[in-house]
Amino acid sequence: MELQAIQAKMAELSTQLHAHNHAYYVLNSPQISDYEFDMLLKELEALEKQYPSYIDANSPTKRVGGDLTKKFEAKAHRFPMLSLSNSYSEQEIIDWAERCQKVLGAASEFVCELKYDGVAIGIQYQNGKLLQALTRGDGQQGEDVTNNVRTIRAIPLQLSPDAPSDFEIRGEIFMPQQKFEALNAQRAAQGEALFANPRNTASGTLKLLDSKEVAKRGLDCYLYGVYGMSKTTNGHFEAVNEAKNWGFKVPSPQTRMIEKTTTIVGIMDFIHYWDKQRFELPFDIDGVVLKVNSFEQQEQLGLTAKSPRWAIAYKFKTQQVETVLEAVTFQVGRTGAITPVANLQPVQLGGTTVKRASLHNADQIQKLDLCEGDTVQVEKGGEIIPKIVGVNLGLRKSENRILFINNCPECGSKLERQEGEVQHYCPNEQGCPTQVTGKILHFISRKALNIDGLGEETIELMFSKNLINNPLDLYHLTFDQLLSLDRMAEKSANNLLQSIEASKQIPFERVLFGLGIRFVGETVAKKLAAAFQNMDALRCASLEALLDVEEIGEKIAQSILSYFSFSENLALIQGLQAVGLQFQSEAKTLHSNVLEGKICVISGTFETFSRDELKELIELNGGKLGSSISAKTTYLIAGANMGPAKLQKATDLGVTLLTENELIKLISQ
Repeated sequence: MELQAIQAKMAELSTQLHAHNHAYYVLNSPQISDYEFDMLLKELEALEKQYPSYIDANSPTKRVGGDLTKKFEAKAHRFPMLSLSNSYSEQEIIDWAERCQKVLGAASEFVCELKYDGVAIGIQYQNGKLLQALTRGDGQQGEDVTNNVRTIRAIPLQLSPDAPSDFEIRGEIFMPQQKFEALNAQRAAQGEALFANPRNTASGTLKLLDSKEVAKRGLDCYLYGVYGMSKTTNGHFEAVNEAKNWGFKVPSPQTRMIEKTTTIVGIMDFIHYWDKQRFELPFDIDGVVLKVNSFEQQEQLGLTAKSPRWAIAYKFKTQQVETVLEAVTFQVGRTGAITPVANLQPVQLGGTTVKRASLHNADQIQKLDLCEGDTVQVEKGGEIIPKIVGVNLGLRKSENRILFINNCPECGSKLERQEGEVQHYCPNEQGCPTQVTGKILHFISRKALNIDGLGEETIELMFSKNLINNPLDLYHLTFDQLLSLDRMAEKSANNLLQSIEASKQIPFERVLFGLGIRFVGETVAKKLAAAFQNMDALRCASLEALLDVEEIGEKIAQSILSYFSFSENLALIQGLQAVGLQFQSEAKTLHSNVLEGKICVISGTFETFSRDELKELIELNGGKLGSSISAKTTYLIAGANMGPAKLQKATDLGVTLLTENELIKLISQ
């Protein structure tokens, strides 16, 4: 290869790795597997070793993958938070262990641990109390997510009296599989996009601005590294056991989650054991971590620019199996989204029998170049439904390509795909049977209008008999109509009518959620109801006003505007208002009138209160909330990380700036 071509190849690899780093750490949306990423990184490392004069100072090989997002305050680590060197080769692990012993000139104790597939965290304690929690960030500084970490029950806020007075403990925050599956099941029921895997969901959860939402997600944590104190033990293994006595959740030797060995055979036994047993754990691991135990020997071995020489990670390859593709079917969601699903010959994968695999969208089918009867490679990398990642072309029996459909499989309407969207949609919202019944089922669900006594079969039966075609029709059902249905007795009919009547008292935010506006989930509905207070205000809101609401982005805002642009939706809302549903937030009793006549705009992040709590505080003291800064704005409640444009506009207009503490003081007076 010519030198010019080599330099171009190195530049191309750097660009790819930077982009994948950003997608993984910042966007929480990985585009390739860990293995593929590591192989690209190793390729670049090999070229840099061979051609050192071409190394870029900002090469991905020179830094820890960062997760800095500017949503939280960045703070420097007291001790660099380095990443570990990764290997997929057992021989490389053997070479590392032998190299350690050779450099030390003595036998070593090794500690074997699990490599949790989560988010690295460093937590500082002073005088037995949790002081600060930082993410890894770029290794030199991380984001302060202390308030969110305080919500994780596995992390103690107060330690036992024998804990050191000032130290840092590090570990991994993760989302248990059961919590992840429940969260995705909830999102699926709401017609929202599913999260990709527990690791990225944990990372995204930890970066939410509302700690109350973080608390609901059920994150967990194991802590396994003590830093910054005079060592009361001689080794890492002993320090972890001691941390348990201070009140920390640490890996246990009894469950083989941490072991100490003096031999390479012991290391290999640990690797082989967990390569098989990892599927029995209630959380994801993607490998094991090996460390030299002695603190003194760790200091002798030292560090490289990005990783310690005394530790290394062995990563498991994602488990794959081959099976035969029997057919591809297409499912219609309540929002009209079309999802292709591969139906497979049953096969064992990761401890479960797999019969179906997600194909996601038309682009995925085209990328895989699937044909009828193909032997496909299936992978289960933290997803509820496994995915097809490749085709065994050597076993291909047919050239009949699998093609994405052009028409809805339920109603025959021509599918649409908007610019920037990855999915095709059926546009026939009012007439597509699956969409109609799906929207009604969503409307009556427990977190929406909570109407008991109706299931999927009953809804479909009512629809087939033309008793209901939208949620409004539920409120016009009669006792005689219900009795005409199969298996509907008098008591059941009466109970259902009572439940329908009781739903008229459900708060506005849940009614809004029940309407099933695309991308408006339970949390978004709460924020919209709090920001606009009633349906009329929301219906008339501009794009700018919608974007000013916390956690409302362009995609959600455009979806809301689109929903209100259809006369059918406006007629539905008008009808639901007429039968008595709640389309206005309940008036709250004022605490004071200190802010009466004052318009307040909130911007930035805060320590004592969430943004929603501050908004409620302002309203409870007579103030009004402004969606954007204008000449009518009285106060700008300025938090950390406020945009410079807002600050400049407030200054230009002479708007008074208040900190969180100044607002609290004003209200207290």
